[in-house]
Amino acid sequence: MTETTNARAKARRGGKGVKVERIFTTPGVHPYDEVTWERRDVVQQNWKTGETIFEQRGVEFPDFWSLNASTIVTTKYFRGALGTDARESSLKQLIDRVVLTYVKAGKEFGYFANDDDATLFEHELTWSLLHQVFSFNSPVWFNVGTKSPQQVSACFILAVDDSMDSILNWYKEEGFIFKGGSGAGLNLSRIRSSKELLSSGGTASGPVSFMRGADASAGTIKSGGATRRAAKMVVLDVDHPDIEEFIETKAREEDKIRALRDAGFDMDLGGKDITSVQYQNANNSVRVSDEFMRAVEEGKQFGLRARGTGEVIEQVDARELFDKINKAAWECADPGVQYDDTINAWHTNPESGRITASNPCSEYMSLDNSSCNLASLNLLKFLKEDDTFDVPTFQKVVEMVITAMDISICFADFPTEAIGKTTVDYRQLGIGYANLGALLMATGHGYESEGGRSLAAAITSLLTGAAYKRSAEIAGVAGSYAGYARNAEAHKKVMRKHQAANDQVRTLGTMDADIHRAATKAWADVIELGEKNGYRNAQASVLAPTGTIGFMMDCDTTGIEPDFSLVKFKKLVGGGSMQIVNQTIPRALKKLGYQGEQIEAIVEHIANNGHVVDAPGLKTEHYEVFDCAMGERAISPMGHVRMMAACQPFLSGAISKTVNLPETATVEDIAEVHMQGWKLGLKAIAIYRDNCKVGQPLSDAKAKEKPAAAEVEPEKVIEYRPVRRRLPKRRSSQTTSFAVGGAEGYLTASTYDDDQLGELFLKFGKQGSTLAGVMDAFSIAVSVALQYGVPLETYVEKFTNMRFEPAGMTDDPDVRMAQSIMDYVFRRLALDHLDFETRSFMGIHSAEERSRQLETGSYAPTEQDDVEGELENFSQSAATSQAPSSQAPRVQAEQVVSGAGAADVREVSAEIHSSAELMEKFQGKAADAPMCMTCGTKMRPAGSCYVCEGCGSTSGCS
Repeated sequence: MTETTNARAKARRGGKGVKVERIFTTPGVHPYDEVTWERRDVVQQNWKTGETIFEQRGVEFPDFWSLNASTIVTTKYFRGALGTDARESSLKQLIDRVVLTYVKAGKEFGYFANDDDATLFEHELTWSLLHQVFSFNSPVWFNVGTKSPQQVSACFILAVDDSMDSILNWYKEEGFIFKGGSGAGLNLSRIRSSKELLSSGGTASGPVSFMRGADASAGTIKSGGATRRAAKMVVLDVDHPDIEEFIETKAREEDKIRALRDAGFDMDLGGKDITSVQYQNANNSVRVSDEFMRAVEEGKQFGLRARGTGEVIEQVDARELFDKINKAAWECADPGVQYDDTINAWHTNPESGRITASNPCSEYMSLDNSSCNLASLNLLKFLKEDDTFDVPTFQKVVEMVITAMDISICFADFPTEAIGKTTVDYRQLGIGYANLGALLMATGHGYESEGGRSLAAAITSLLTGAAYKRSAEIAGVAGSYAGYARNAEAHKKVMRKHQAANDQVRTLGTMDADIHRAATKAWADVIELGEKNGYRNAQASVLAPTGTIGFMMDCDTTGIEPDFSLVKFKKLVGGGSMQIVNQTIPRALKKLGYQGEQIEAIVEHIANNGHVVDAPGLKTEHYEVFDCAMGERAISPMGHVRMMAACQPFLSGAISKTVNLPETATVEDIAEVHMQGWKLGLKAIAIYRDNCKVGQPLSDAKAKEKPAAAEVEPEKVIEYRPVRRRLPKRRSSQTTSFAVGGAEGYLTASTYDDDQLGELFLKFGKQGSTLAGVMDAFSIAVSVALQYGVPLETYVEKFTNMRFEPAGMTDDPDVRMAQSIMDYVFRRLALDHLDFETRSFMGIHSAEERSRQLETGSYAPTEQDDVEGELENFSQSAATSQAPSSQAPRVQAEQVVSGAGAADVREVSAEIHSSAELMEKFQGKAADAPMCMTCGTKMRPAGSCYVCEGCGSTSGCS
């Protein structure tokens, strides 16, 4: 622990400290005082059983945090026993618990020149977390500042040798890591194969046999009460004599699942019979070498080598072995592929050992017995109102976050002594980002386009360049990492490789050119400062899945992923749910030059169909901007691969991502993905073919047999018609007198017992006049439509801003100007009968709300306004479309109003509980995703894992 001692000594000497800049905060104002807080009730149920699985009432969050974000933070991250005073009940408590621990350690270990710098760092870190600009990985929120061990890392790599002591220790170490809710990976290639002899003369068991024991251990710990499934990665080198058995392990188990399912056993994920199947708790990957891949290209033989002596004990046809990898992946999505020589060519510490394995999601790749803590930036927070990327702010935030992440290593605890020593000596960090897919769409870039890849490459380059620049600056204050001297030349060589890759980026627009220019400057600083100071961290960046923390930041997309779908499922405050068109779409359409009426028609089409194909007025060349991971225009497999390839040269680690292929994909298609992944310089790749895993989707235990032709009943034709809901004979009504441009009239609005508008009458003009008759007919038509279920917001959207005489000043303080009678009437109805979020999204506010906006920068109602049932997604999408600034976080409605408010919000069937199930409805087929074992919701992909939209649980990622 030499580094710790040196840092403390430097702190006592009063070191100069790292540079702390003001980014978001206002001098003399605490970040908490700039936002409006509200109390919420968090009640979570398993929709399948109806059981309440969590309940905490009166929790405190900023009003711009979505219901989903506050629910996940409350259930996952608040510490203390429920129902006691020790239980956290406010986001303030959670952020303070973490931030104040970081600041205290920063002071103790000499990171700050003085107390003023420490206070400024505290406020900037607090502001950024409060406004969802970035988030630390889950273990930080679980553990930091509690009485539990201060575990800050989500990713672990273990080591196992060819001895029984080491193998049993592997089981134990994995168990402790799983118990804490984290995951680990390791390489089993040191273990002798089943084709080699033991010293006693017998035959070795081989690594696959020991995998069974580890899998059973992981399954037992999972079922013993962990918050999520055990997550693990098992790697085997392609030249191991047992490689063929390893490749086929999970494919053969998939055959077993099919047979047991067809026999009537419950083989769903989490089903009572699935435990009889082996190897289901791990991701498997084959570590391939350049030698092997060249042998595949050339059709040559390839040697499998004994573990003890290294001699070739068997020759195999390289192409046949490669085909077995591809066929197994086609059958069950395992194994993945890791490219060994590429990984180690970018290794900053080769003198300390090779990189042999990864964490479960394949983004962290470093020395054996090491760990990495992660943090991810919300990219959409850096997109300003004028659709430019805030480059200086992005770079400053990266530098601040890297500083905090490095401080965490000073006070962190680790599950084993070996992991603790390696982590402290090499200080591996994993900064990354989320919401890339949403950023590309909002700026009019297709995920599969050259422009999209150029923008992603520039952002990733600036991310890592800024991170290593700050790492070199910290090294000048607190010293370089302990293993740096031994690896200095190799580390500097990798920095030059990153710089050279940055020079190869070809920008196509103003946005990516500006970001690339800053990245070029950052890499020049990295080289210069590194020569002078060395580096504080052996590793700086990865692209993680950002599952749970993505929900915490209200991100539309996770990690490097494209948008999951154009139509999303959202829960409402107070219960219920809605289907909502992704609010990035109107912004993208506006960026592409479409006008209000065009945007409205396109969004309406998306709401009805789930895709943009044949959308009225949408140019076909713009279709690519709206391509998603699922749906009618799903991104092609090579589109995923090329995006990864664009970003990979600018990452210390790798990328957690699964390349999705359609069910019709062939083994040859998968072979092409694996081959191109190698040629394009990826470090790892995983694929998933639709419907290849029968144990994951929810399905009947046994497929129902189709009846014989003679038994088929005549098809029943069911006609669906709207049902009129008539008002009661005695109903509540409110009459409002008004004057528009000097012309007077009366508006009478009647409601149902639940206060929903069901009837209106307009009196305008002299009795018996043509105008009065038209108004009566109009009133009846609207009233009947309301009773048949047409939403009021549809009428508000259609008739507000309609221009004709009389127009001008009104006598209503809430609607001071009206462009016509219709404009006034439906603005008044919106104020009286629509919730705050819905009308706010249309730009309709009361006089009091406008006054509040002038005072606080936010239209948002306070608790006293008693606004209930508001739609949480509007504040979420509004917040995510605003660039960070020192202003209040809620974006003004006018910035995102598209003229498409009603078309993108509609009720969904009670049978739908997630975006994955919503896409099933649009596509007419089941989505290949597991069910959440906590709340029963169908999960959706996040990197190479899955995440639940209902409760934030993940299948192994953090």
